[in-house]
Amino acid sequence: MNRTARLYALVEELRAAAPRSLTVGALAARFEVSTRTVQRDLQALMETGVPVRTTPGRGGGWSIDPDMTLPPIHFTPEEASALAAALAAADASTPYAGAVRTAAQKIAAAMTGPASAAAQELAARIVTLPSPSDTTVRTAVERALTTNTVLRLSYTDAAGNDSDRVVEPAGLLTADGRWYLIAWCRTRQAGRGFRLDRITAAAPTTEQAHPHDLTELLRGSAAAGAMQPTTLAPLTPRLEKPKAPLR
Repeated sequence: MNRTARLYALVEELRAAAPRSLTVGALAARFEVSTRTVQRDLQALMETGVPVRTTPGRGGGWSIDPDMTLPPIHFTPEEASALAAALAAADASTPYAGAVRTAAQKIAAAMTGPASAAAQELAARIVTLPSPSDTTVRTAVERALTTNTVLRLSYTDAAGNDSDRVVEPAGLLTADGRWYLIAWCRTRQAGRGFRLDRITAAAPTTEQAHPHDLTELLRGSAAAGAMQPTTLAPLTPRLEKPKAPLR
C-alpha cells in the first residue's frame, strides 16, 4: 500500500472507530508498518487540516471527528479531471489559495478508482507560470471577508495614482482572470472595486463592518451585469419557500 492510499485508509479506520480512539500500536499492526510511520502519517493528516486528534495517557490514542471528514466520493473520470483543472487555475494570487491546497488534498484522499487515476494523470500534464503575489495582502483581504471586518488598504489605480482607503468588504468579483475586492469605500462614500494585484498594502482591523449588498454596490458600474457563477450554485444557501397561510 502506497502512502496516499494508507493516509486515506487511516482516515477511514479512525472514522469507523469514532468516537472511540485507536492507539498508534493498533494502527501500525493494522497496516503492517512501524509506529513511527503511523505517527508521521497522523502528523501529515493534521497538517493538511484533517480533524484528527490525540488523547494522551492511559486509554488514550488517536480519534477523528466523523462529521468533519469526507466519505469516499464517487466522481466520474470527467468530473475528477474538471476538478484538477479548476484547482490548477487557483494560483498564488487567488483568494484563499492556501485553503485551496488543503481542500485539494482532502478531495484527493476521498477519490477512488478510475476518477482518482484520471485526476492524477491530468494533474501530471498541467504546468503554470508562477505569478508574483503578496501573501500579506491576500491574507488580510481573506480575513476581512471571512470575519466581515473593516480593512485599511493602500491602492494604486489604473492611472498610477496612489491612495489610502478604509473599506468595508462586501464580496469578490472575478473577470478576465483578475480578482477584485468589492467594498464600500468610506473614503469615497461609495461602492468601489479594488483589483487585488493593485493593492500594495492591507491591514486588517477588529472593527465590524456594516453589511452591504453586493449587487447594490455594483449597480451603475461596468460590472453591473455580474452574476454568480453557475458552478457555485450548489454552495449557495437555498431560501425556503414561504409556507401558505392557514385558512
